[in-house]
Amino acid sequence: MNPMDPRASIKDLLRHGRLRELLEVAAQLHGHYCAGLAFGVQAGYAGLKRLGFDNTGMEELLAVVECNNCFVDGVQMSTGCSLGNNALIYKDLGKTAVTILSRKTNGAVRIALKAGGWQGENASDKQKEAGELFRRVVKERQDDPEAARRMRELFRELSFETVEKSEDDLFEIREAAPEFPEYAPIMDSARCSRCGEEFMETKGSSPEGEPVCLQCAQADCYAVLGRGICMLKKGVW
Repeated sequence: MNPMDPRASIKDLLRHGRLRELLEVAAQLHGHYCAGLAFGVQAGYAGLKRLGFDNTGMEELLAVVECNNCFVDGVQMSTGCSLGNNALIYKDLGKTAVTILSRKTNGAVRIALKAGGWQGENASDKQKEAGELFRRVVKERQDDPEAARRMRELFRELSFETVEKSEDDLFEIREAAPEFPEYAPIMDSARCSRCGEEFMETKGSSPEGEPVCLQCAQADCYAVLGRGICMLKKGVW
């Protein structure tokens, strides 16, 4: 590993279009193979081909995703944009799409999965079988180890088939207006007068002149759950 560039090996895979190997790396983060992960790898690669592969994780490259599913982990791995480095932005639109923006090139591109990209009219027998197993194992939470094993097997095969497909077959790709959000502000920390834990000073209150975190105040807060961005009343699911 290059100590000055932790993503050097990933950038090498990107520059040479070695998406099968990049998919394997993405699966280490995601935990399993699936078409959504492969779509994310492909989408991130399509954007970086147009905007440049360099990214130090300092907000020079941004990825605005419109969903919170498997697709996002593929985008994160290929672009290097993550929640933790403030370069992954989530718009709760429920679309399998991402807009990638580069402050270096002042460019932006939106990549959206075409309708029927997974289970369209021309779905193969393998896709149909995988879709039926997904319904049983994931949607309905049926306890069927053999069905789960077969689903994972098919998903892995379909993932590697997906990254071999042409981006034109998978996505609608267009240039977008390069509208950049502000850089992430650096906030001071405060120490909660009740639990003693530190928190971002803007995420709390001072009801009696002493800082109190949202948890101790039993205040409402936002959370990203499977159904999207939600307001948790008093922090309860």
